[in-house]
Amino acid sequence: MVLSKLKLLLRIVPAPGLVDRYEKMRACAGALFGIVLTALCSYFILGKDINAAWLIAPMGASSVLLFAVPASPLAQPWSIMGGNIIAAIIGVTCAKFVGEPILAAGLAAAFAIGAMFAFRCIHPPSGAVALTAVLGGPAVHAMGYDFVLIPVGLNSLLLLLTALFFNNATGRRYPHIVQPDRGNKHNTKDVAPTARTGITPEDLDVVLARYNQVLDISRDDLESIMLQTEMQAYRRRLDGTKCADIMSKDVIYVEFGTELAEAWRQFKSHDLTALPVIDRGRRVIGIVTKADFLKHAEVDAHEGLGRKLVNLIRPSLLSHTEKHEVVGQIMTKEVYTANENQSIVELVPLMSDSEVHQMPVIDDDNRLVGMITQTDMIAALFEHSMAEAI
Repeated sequence: MVLSKLKLLLRIVPAPGLVDRYEKMRACAGALFGIVLTALCSYFILGKDINAAWLIAPMGASSVLLFAVPASPLAQPWSIMGGNIIAAIIGVTCAKFVGEPILAAGLAAAFAIGAMFAFRCIHPPSGAVALTAVLGGPAVHAMGYDFVLIPVGLNSLLLLLTALFFNNATGRRYPHIVQPDRGNKHNTKDVAPTARTGITPEDLDVVLARYNQVLDISRDDLESIMLQTEMQAYRRRLDGTKCADIMSKDVIYVEFGTELAEAWRQFKSHDLTALPVIDRGRRVIGIVTKADFLKHAEVDAHEGLGRKLVNLIRPSLLSHTEKHEVVGQIMTKEVYTANENQSIVELVPLMSDSEVHQMPVIDDDNRLVGMITQTDMIAALFEHSMAEAI
């Protein structure tokens, strides 16, 4: 009997969190920083009368959200400012027009929640703001609607400003703005390739509508976590296939000073579309593709294609010229690279959504050791699928 009761009690206790010690210390330090700074600023702005309500208790609850869970939809700027101000207005109104304090408190909390739903600014501490306006005593009641701006509005704004500074200074993106749709680089209605299979945004919307509860996580974050979990499971099933396992090791490359005519001959001789560009230490400094040649030849249509390419490739034989002569002058400097020990699963979004067709592979010293193409990826994924099917 005792054992069964103990097991029942253990079910009530939440599971251990997955955040590390640094994150816990960061949240505590943020609350200390935010509350102290908010209190000091409010104290000096409102005057040195110690009886003045220069800091209200609900700010302590707001600090938990703003510093411990800054990614929460309940902790965003509109939530704290809109929620607290709307709740204060409702609380003061109920205190003025409802004589019974218990009824006024209940109505203030209920109407505050309804208003926060309507204005999409749910902030749990705002319920305490509404109750403070009703039950705060003669000093709060004497303020009337001034209570909305001072201290509620002032406290909320100051705490928000400290959260903006502290969270971003300690590596936490705040506010947690909805990320724009990546769209389609071809300007068509198709979604990104990785969004066409597995969990789709539409699937998530259906499940959330069916769940029909407010979640303390944004829809975008929930989708991101689910997709990353799906990717992690796929990475585990691939048994750690690394880039070094599938890359081409006999890599054709060029250097910064390689003449354009020589690079073009390499394209033609080896039937390639891209060449990594390296320095004398074999470190990747760029990539040159056939598209780079077409771009710098200023080819907008098929007319004169051959002539324009010949003009670009042909050396000028001049000591000083504005004409592009070597690979380094036309290469793409911002190049995606993969580490030889990196899982090939991590390359899938780049090679599908970002349409990276080939990627240089480097070692831990950033030296070129191989090349991976979309063909290599397709072959590896197909091989794995066949192995699972057997």
